[in-house]
Amino acid sequence: MSYDAHITRKDDWSDPEGPEISLAEWIAVVDADPEMRLEGYAETRRYIGRVPRTERECLSVWTAYSQHDESGNKAWFLCQDGEVVVKSPDEEILRKMWSLAQALS
Repeated sequence: MSYDAHITRKDDWSDPEGPEISLAEWIAVVDADPEMRLEGYAETRRYIGRVPRTERECLSVWTAYSQHDESGNKAWFLCQDGEVVVKSPDEEILRKMWSLAQALS
């Protein structure tokens, strides 16, 4: 089972209205953090015979993640719809999300 965790300024992340995190703010935070890198895409090699790929200019990866592996296991952060989303984060990623949330106020 998977779930999403959100960094948001809204009282309820699912509200369509409310204060947002802009792409420019997200890029500035990623650029200022030596452990983060703006990738623009995400790939996974979990499936035999194919490599699913998602391309979004705001996709970033946390390079200092202890499970980071150039073969495809990475901690991906997606800025979309005024918030930052991570799929199925573990405790280590949740701590990084908290740190990024502080940088985003």
